[in-house]
Amino acid sequence: MKKTIKIIIYYLILSLIAIAMLFPLLWLLGTSFKSAGEDIFSFPPNFIPEQFTLENFISVWQNYPFETYLLNSIIVAVLTVTFNLLFCSLAAYPLARLDFKGKKIIFILIVATIMIPFQIVMIPLYILTVNFGLRNSYLGVILPNLASAFGIFLLKQAFEGVPKELEEASRIDGCTELGIWWHIMLPAIRPAIVTLAIFVFIGAWSDFLWPLIVLDRPSHYTLPLGVATLASSLDLNWRLIAAGSIISIAPVMLLFILLQKYIIPSDASSGVKG
Repeated sequence: MKKTIKIIIYYLILSLIAIAMLFPLLWLLGTSFKSAGEDIFSFPPNFIPEQFTLENFISVWQNYPFETYLLNSIIVAVLTVTFNLLFCSLAAYPLARLDFKGKKIIFILIVATIMIPFQIVMIPLYILTVNFGLRNSYLGVILPNLASAFGIFLLKQAFEGVPKELEEASRIDGCTELGIWWHIMLPAIRPAIVTLAIFVFIGAWSDFLWPLIVLDRPSHYTLPLGVATLASSLDLNWRLIAAGSIISIAPVMLLFILLQKYIIPSDASSGVKG
């Protein structure tokens, strides 16, 4: 009986936490579909629109260049994920599988950079971006996220979990280090790669501060900047802001739904006997 009561209390607490976390999203979703005559600030809040309409989404798409914002965000996010996975995996592989002097010190220094706030390196990064002529460009936006200490740490731990027998067998077959990295190690740590890709994509997609600094042309704005432009307009319409926010959130949710099946532990040692 006591065990049943504990389970009920446990699930009740989790349910309350879930409701508290979902409340802003549900309000945003409901507001985006409400007509102009409905009160969006009523209390208690009404999440279900009385008159369901798509007019808010149509108005946002027609009156603001959201297709440009969406395309810019897709390009920036995809390039950021691609470069981040490439450089982090190339840095993590030798730190995990090769022996060389100073390896531990290099790894400690890389991990230590996690403690440095972005605001400290923001000005030097901006100066480098301007000197390289990357202002108002996709490469300028993705420059701070070409690699990350968190990504190197995550992939290093994943590489260390791959059995050495697979690596030794590949060397016997004449495979080079890059070949082992590409054909053996990366497929073996696919769940970690997918996990890192999701984290990097969400970070790049929702990043607001750095694009705000490095971009000043509306034609290069990403979705967060586009929604901010919508919110700063003289005609403040919360229904349009909600619709624009839903447009910016939807791709991230879709990506997670599509890739969640790959976030599972991989049995990399299944092909090793003994």
